[in-house]
Amino acid sequence: MPNVYEIVTENIIKQLESGVIPWRKPWRTESPVNLISQKEYRGINVFLLGSQGYGSRYWLTFNQAKKLGGHVQAGAKSTPVVFWHIGEEKTVRKPDGTDRKSKAILLRYYNVFNLCQTDGIAEKLGLDKQVTRVPSLEQCESLVAGMPNPPQREQSARAWYRPSNDTVGMPARDLFASPAEYYSTLFHELTHSTGHASRVGREGIEQLNTFGSESYSKEELVAELGAAMLCGVSGIEQGTLGNSAAYLQSWTTRLKSDSKLLVSAASQAQKACDYIRNTSAKPEESEVQS
Repeated sequence: MPNVYEIVTENIIKQLESGVIPWRKPWRTESPVNLISQKEYRGINVFLLGSQGYGSRYWLTFNQAKKLGGHVQAGAKSTPVVFWHIGEEKTVRKPDGTDRKSKAILLRYYNVFNLCQTDGIAEKLGLDKQVTRVPSLEQCESLVAGMPNPPQREQSARAWYRPSNDTVGMPARDLFASPAEYYSTLFHELTHSTGHASRVGREGIEQLNTFGSESYSKEELVAELGAAMLCGVSGIEQGTLGNSAAYLQSWTTRLKSDSKLLVSAASQAQKACDYIRNTSAKPEESEVQS
């Protein structure tokens, strides 16, 4: 039986194999949120839910739909969301004979449905009118300007982040096909910069320039996911790279060889996004919402 990491990774790999990059899909709604708790889903859940293509940002469980007096449509396919289950604290004896406190932290999942997959709820709550998200370049600039302890910036012929002197290089904005592509690329490099020890700190950031290494691949995925989250916040579509067959195959191969890579990278991307937005980190959901 596949574990939670494998279930999540398989979900994303299926999209990659069909020619779709889940973290590159246009954002047509705001960040996904649970209809009952009104809490935004975080980490890998943003991509598991956001890539399904539904027009509503609201999600709920089968039981939540029933409690609201509605029902899930017949034949509707659920989408998994993950959460961390924290067990009871136990005392563990170490090899040296001393004791330490320990809590088991396990990844679990439950299934949710989009509001569009239900009947008798949206109309009752006045949520049946879909609102088109309007991209905000002003919000993009505000995110960049509001980043605490930002890295140095310099103009360059290409986009990069150099950990050794904590500097982001970017071509002039006018050289990009659109302002959205400029900010998408800048978000990618700023996400890299959060790995610096003076910010969030992230293992492997010093080896960023070792192309093809395991740490390089993971760091690139963190930057991709972080940029996608920031693009989602401001309503623009991510466009740092084309959806080439080689690019798709590269990530498919990586994810198949390491089922924990995606969940881990998304968690780190969320921390990077929180830092850039200067928002307090919120804990992942720790229990199922029935």
